Amino acid sequence: MLDSENLNKFNEKRNEFKPYGLTCELWTPSVMRKPDRHNEVEINYFLEGEMTYLVQDKKITIPARRFAIFWGLVPHQIVQYEGNTPYFVCTIPFSQFLEWKLPVLFVDRVLKGEVLIDASEKSAIYDEYLLNNWINDISKSPSIELILLEMHARLYRMAVSNIPAETKEHLSIHTHEISQVEQIAIYIAQNYCNPIKVSDIGKAVGLHPDYANAIFKKAFGCTLTEYIIDERIAHAQRKLVATNESITAIAFECGFNSMSRFNAAFLKVNGCTPREFRKRFQ
Repeated sequence: MLDSENLNKFNEKRNEFKPYGLTCELWTPSVMRKPDRHNEVEINYFLEGEMTYLVQDKKITIPARRFAIFWGLVPHQIVQYEGNTPYFVCTIPFSQFLEWKLPVLFVDRVLKGEVLIDASEKSAIYDEYLLNNWINDISKSPSIELILLEMHARLYRMAVSNIPAETKEHLSIHTHEISQVEQIAIYIAQNYCNPIKVSDIGKAVGLHPDYANAIFKKAFGCTLTEYIIDERIAHAQRKLVATNESITAIAFECGFNSMSRFNAAFLKVNGCTPREFRKRFQ
């Protein structure tokens, strides 16, 4: 059942790259006067009509009742839509998406900026049921882990059903056609739990560390070090809400080498301690 009282709409004043985090919401369709960019993977699902995005100077039309997914870091802008029926929007933290280790060709296509649309129309009733459940459960901490499991399973089903059998093996992710800033974001998402430095990032993408830091800050509005900390804290938030692991174990698992650094970073981002955060959501 759609809840028309809790509809969201694109905010044209939002800061570029401002994270959405893990969400599942109902949005009201509207033409976007400027593109949106955020470092989450986005799922769209329209109940009626179709919607057309401008993505990398190409018009992509998503039909009704078809599961669609794309990387939000690629500029995307709604330029046309049919009707006023609310539609589903889910955002998945990029690091979480990569942790799922979905079939490589599927991930590769997402990273190259494709809008992937499920070829099957048979799962429409199931998808609507799933999405409504995610909306109802997204604010309930015990359900977060279940939502992530269901999202993972749904995307895996989509991935394997849309990959030709002869290409399912011996694949590797390619980074050509992906900008340097996007390559940096991918590297951080894959390695933020490790003790990486700016020099490691520069080496991985073939740039001088100072230049890598400069172009990243120009795009994201923060330094590489600040971004790594934000990714680690976001991971810690998910673990605090969805598991019973000790705070110390979570801190070291997320890449912090001391509790004092973890607590200071967490307090700066959230305005509370990890213990207070866990208590608030559990």
